[in-house]
Amino acid sequence: MDTVLWLSGTLLGLVTSVWIPYRAMTRHSVAPDGAFGGWLMPVVPPMVSAANGALLVPYAPAGQLRLTLVLACYAMFGISLFAALIITVQIWSRLVHHTSQPAALVPTVWIVLGPLGQSVTAANALGSVAPLALPRPYATGAEVFGLLYGLPAWGFAMMWLALAAALTTRTVRAGLPFSLTWWSFTFPVGTCVTGTSALAMRTGSAALQGASAALYVFLVVSWCTVAVRTVRGCARGGLFLPPPLTAST
Repeated sequence: MDTVLWLSGTLLGLVTSVWIPYRAMTRHSVAPDGAFGGWLMPVVPPMVSAANGALLVPYAPAGQLRLTLVLACYAMFGISLFAALIITVQIWSRLVHHTSQPAALVPTVWIVLGPLGQSVTAANALGSVAPLALPRPYATGAEVFGLLYGLPAWGFAMMWLALAAALTTRTVRAGLPFSLTWWSFTFPVGTCVTGTSALAMRTGSAALQGASAALYVFLVVSWCTVAVRTVRGCARGGLFLPPPLTAST
């Protein structure tokens, strides 16, 4: 069942990672200030498949099938990583050159944390199972890569978290209407929890253990807050109507 679900989800994720950007490039006219966090959603699934695929490696038959699974996971890691880097640069450019944006879109800035945190999780998960499929020195290199890539990526993720928090706080003061974009406060932070936990396990760092616990508390509070507001909005009606596109200042 795990294999069937992983394969079906992976195939769908690979389709969205190509088809949605293709549609944007060929069918839509995108404004110079059009980039926002939602652009990352179609390209994140292969990174999720890379992290979850690592969990299946010990159960795959030894030999070519297991090796193919590990190599495919690393390839999907690259698909999401480089696509996410390109889109993140565009989001940064928009934030710098177009300071005013609809308040309802501000929470989507948090989506950038998704591929960052998930990439740290995937790199360490794959590094842990690489010795089951890869010969040395590549197996050792995969384990080292989990740490040497994970720590710089985690550092940038924490910087972006602080930036996103500052932008959100600024918008809240001006008025941040509740909308479904508030769910951007949940999954991306969750990937930071798993990524930080993976680094803590690999290094034994008490500081990283404390950071993962703090992020987890923030995740639970955010999820509960957004869930309650969503249920309340559904009960009152009007939640699925377009939010007012008032520009944040």
